[in-house]
Amino acid sequence: MYYYGYDMTYLIFVLPALLLAMWAQMNVTSTFKKYSRTPSDRGLTGRDAARRILDGAGLHHVQVVPTSGELTDHFDPKENVIRLSEPVYNVASAAAVGVAAHEAGHAIQHATGYFPIKLRMAVIPVANLGSKLAMPLVILGLLLSFPPVAYAGIIFFCAAVFFQLVTLPVEFNASSRAMALMKEGYMQGDEGLKASRKVLTAAALTYVAALFTSLMNLLRLILIVNRRSRR
Repeated sequence: MYYYGYDMTYLIFVLPALLLAMWAQMNVTSTFKKYSRTPSDRGLTGRDAARRILDGAGLHHVQVVPTSGELTDHFDPKENVIRLSEPVYNVASAAAVGVAAHEAGHAIQHATGYFPIKLRMAVIPVANLGSKLAMPLVILGLLLSFPPVAYAGIIFFCAAVFFQLVTLPVEFNASSRAMALMKEGYMQGDEGLKASRKVLTAAALTYVAALFTSLMNLLRLILIVNRRSRR
């Protein structure tokens, strides 16, 4: 579907999704910076918050360590380590406490056998393979005018999309746990909780945008392959 040399499928489906993803990333960065200037109500740092939640859940074996970068925070289930970025680990802000509590929520998900996170872990190898093989197979199938190869690429791409889909409940649940644990543990007052919620909501939107982008790319590939297969 070309119009004056432009690929209209890209302009209609992919470009808006990419713009949404860019906005979501800028939004989470600006929101995090804004509430990094809001002191945590109890003077807790990100490390303090994560440690308190982990110990309260009986996860004394899970370590909390610093890592370089910004918004690089994550829980490593293989090593049972929460890695907090420099603006979170030793910083007493509402943003830092919220992010750290979110990562502690992931640790609790793994410890309690939360099904969506188990499903996501199981899908990772297939999703990684799908990400690597999808486009080469689609392109090869189109070049050879052999639709079955192109459709095989689309199936592989579906695995990557499914990973993005499964990620949503995992991230939303971790944020819900974080908010509940901060409130139950009196780690944040009302203002601190509001600030933390805004940071976590902004972060959640990046995952929504990633899924939307993957879906739009998938739809575009399907349209292109279907159109070529009819020739």
